[in-house]
Amino acid sequence: MSNLISLYQILLVLLVATHSIHCGAKDAAKDVYIAYMGSLVEGEGYSPTSHHLNILEEVLGESTASNSMVRSYTRSFNGFAARLSDEEQQRIAGKRRCYLCFQVENSSFKQQDHGTSGIWPESESFSDESYGPPPKKWKGTCAVGTNFTCNNKLIGARAYGSASARDEEGHGTHTASTAAGNKVPNVNFYGLANGIARGGVPSARIAAYKVCSEDGCYDQDILAAFDDAIADGVDLITISIGGDPTAFDSDSIAIGSFHAMEKGILTLQSAGNSGPGATTVSSVTPWLFSIAASSIDRKFISKLSLAKGKTLVGNVVNSFTLNGTKFPLVYGKDASSSCSEEGARFCLENCLDSDLVKGKIVVCDEVTGRREASRAGAVGVITLIGEERADVSFIVPLPSSALTAKNYDLVKSSINSTKNPEGSILKSEVIEHITAPIAASFSSRGPNYITADILKPDITAPGIDIIAAYSPHASPSGAPGDKRSLKYNIMSGTSMSCPHVAGAAAYLKTFHPDWSPSAIKSALMTTGTSLVASSAVSFLFESYGSNYVCFLVLTAWPMNATNVYEEGEFAFGAGHINPVKAIEPGLVYETFKEDYIKMLCSIKISFFGTCPKGVKGSPKDLNYPSMQALVESDNSFTVEFPRTVTNVGPAGSTYKAKVKTDSHINVSVKPSTLSFKSSGEKKSFVVTVSGKGLPIKTRVSASIVWSDGIHNVRSPIVVYT
Repeated sequence: MSNLISLYQILLVLLVATHSIHCGAKDAAKDVYIAYMGSLVEGEGYSPTSHHLNILEEVLGESTASNSMVRSYTRSFNGFAARLSDEEQQRIAGKRRCYLCFQVENSSFKQQDHGTSGIWPESESFSDESYGPPPKKWKGTCAVGTNFTCNNKLIGARAYGSASARDEEGHGTHTASTAAGNKVPNVNFYGLANGIARGGVPSARIAAYKVCSEDGCYDQDILAAFDDAIADGVDLITISIGGDPTAFDSDSIAIGSFHAMEKGILTLQSAGNSGPGATTVSSVTPWLFSIAASSIDRKFISKLSLAKGKTLVGNVVNSFTLNGTKFPLVYGKDASSSCSEEGARFCLENCLDSDLVKGKIVVCDEVTGRREASRAGAVGVITLIGEERADVSFIVPLPSSALTAKNYDLVKSSINSTKNPEGSILKSEVIEHITAPIAASFSSRGPNYITADILKPDITAPGIDIIAAYSPHASPSGAPGDKRSLKYNIMSGTSMSCPHVAGAAAYLKTFHPDWSPSAIKSALMTTGTSLVASSAVSFLFESYGSNYVCFLVLTAWPMNATNVYEEGEFAFGAGHINPVKAIEPGLVYETFKEDYIKMLCSIKISFFGTCPKGVKGSPKDLNYPSMQALVESDNSFTVEFPRTVTNVGPAGSTYKAKVKTDSHINVSVKPSTLSFKSSGEKKSFVVTVSGKGLPIKTRVSASIVWSDGIHNVRSPIVVYT
């Protein structure tokens, strides 16, 4: 095994904050537009930058063209960003070979706490002890100014819109070490959850591309990072950034990742943190690997001790102890003289009076009240958390516990019924989470807002309470008054699950260096385990401190129709990753550039090139490892999914189709047996799904499993209204 992993696959980590794209223009006079011109022109004598300047000179005049140019993309694809008026943009859009010219607009998402990101090169997780020089194919650089040094582990770093790629926020260091951090012993959070921190593939090299600055993450910088990374020679790209679902022809990540795919590079993107509402998944592009988040077998709890020995259990990561001493409890609305009753009971910013909370534990109707309690100088804080968010334990800046409604009401009842109510908050404990893995409450859900017949997210992986490397300059809780400094921190989000799958993909690439991006994606999807709520699932967890690699065996998966629109496959895609099983998937669904172009042309999108004549079909015809169709409610329907699989197992294999479904739909497969004479041979089949009128907002799940007695190649099937 070690000789395979010593191939040292390179991971590109685009270190930015999940769900915080800011795409505004940096010039108040004119907006920034991106002119996308497709692939680079082959042949000698063509200079992309000169061509870009010539276009601008024709429109703006020679004197102002160079000042208008923001960035020229010349290494991996063709295009430029420039400051233009609306009229100038329209003229450029009409130029030959300009497939797109779209405005870089502000996102609806606000900048998150970990908005600038980057990487902390001095972390033990990025030490290059025992590493040799980078592979000869590596063409990257450490172009990040002073006070930053790369090594034979962190082999490249670039910054866009910032002077340095150094991480002052913690997010980027955390995601990079989760994907490919070294094994580091005795890692814990102030004594909690001690163990070995390690990334998915510790021997992998890392290159960091910091695309966010203090004023946001700009499309022109994201495209520049893709342009550089592809040319630098990375093998995989993992990007923990997102925003609203965006049309392909104005999505910088979709455009950049298309050219990565074209060069054999798989791009993985976090699905987003806007769950559990439906249609919130932001990573919707078919050639991207879209990653949801799920729980692990470890859970942090924080106990509150009340009078007469009564103990209530809440969810936070609390590293503080009150040594069993009980302090007076005060409700937020009774600890304010400057805010409305509502503002006070929520403990909104600047609502609590320091004199009224000094030496007391404040009780707040909102989890954000812990920041105000910390500012006001309270001894501790008890907050209310909704049942739907009780699966996550966030780090707190002072002794705290977050209680769901039933327990929280007991605290308020104690305050109202006791003359001198008191309580004490205990340091957090780590317990086994026996129901894991389940979909994270925050993980963004489908269905796919842009392409209704492509299932997104694709797969799920550990994303709750993950310990990994962190920037010692960053606050562990994000609260302004929290001055603690640490090298490893606990974080939750699809930002955390995405690099888990990146590590798994790198692991596969060590065994199959010649596999296409779609083959790696297919192997991980078709060997994933369904997390249908009624499943009987057995678990075997191998724990590594910062990462939990979960190997699961599904023993039964009854498929039921449901009107819970935001659950099931819309929450976890094809299921939970199983990296070891994915090494030998048996069959893979492969998809290449021409297939994606045909799919785009079927929905009248042609910005990656000229559409061939007579293109027919729809996105559901794409050779995807999952199958999904939007049908009209209350009408009978018949949907066909044509698919082709490639045998990556032994010659002489015969696979038979097994269908799992229920009474709401009929599923058939023709042919139902596939025989392969050789490895690499391809076979085609058609899955037909039919049914009678389904109610509005209904999702029906089924699956097809191709089995040869050794390999089980599972594809989820989703029909919804």
